[in-house]
Amino acid sequence: MTHFRFSEVARLLGVSDDTVRRWVRAGQLEAGEDTAGRKVVDGAELAAFARRQAVKSSEEDRTAESADPTEIGRSARNRFVGLVTDVVADGVMAQVEVQCGPHRVVSLMSAEAVRELGLKPGELAVTVVKATQVIVETPRGDR
Repeated sequence: MTHFRFSEVARLLGVSDDTVRRWVRAGQLEAGEDTAGRKVVDGAELAAFARRQAVKSSEEDRTAESADPTEIGRSARNRFVGLVTDVVADGVMAQVEVQCGPHRVVSLMSAEAVRELGLKPGELAVTVVKATQVIVETPRGDR
C-alpha cells in the first residue's frame, strides 16, 4: 500500500507541512504511522481528500473573483483560470505562458490569435485543455 510522508503530501497539494498537520489535527485528513514511526497518509485517503479539496475549491471559485470570467459552458473539463506571464511571438506562431495557481500552462498558437485575443503579460486568461491522449507516469519502487 502506498503511503506519503507529510512533506510529500504538502508538495503534492501545493501547501505547507504545517497545513497538512492542521488538516490532520482537525480530522479532515486521516494519518497513521509507518514502520519507522513517521506520520504518513495512505495514498487512497490522500486521493479522496484531494478530490474533496478540488470540489470544494471549484465551488468556491464559482463565486470568487478568479472564477472563469466568460461564464460559458463547455464540454472540456480541464479549464484553468490564470494570468498570462509571457508571450513570445514571431511572424506566424506564438508561445503563450499562463500561470494557473501553482501550474504553468504553455500554449502554442498563431501570432494572429495572440493579437486578436489581446494576450500580453498581466492579462486574465482561461486555458482550456482538450486532449485525445493523456500520459500518466508513476515512480517505481515501494513507499
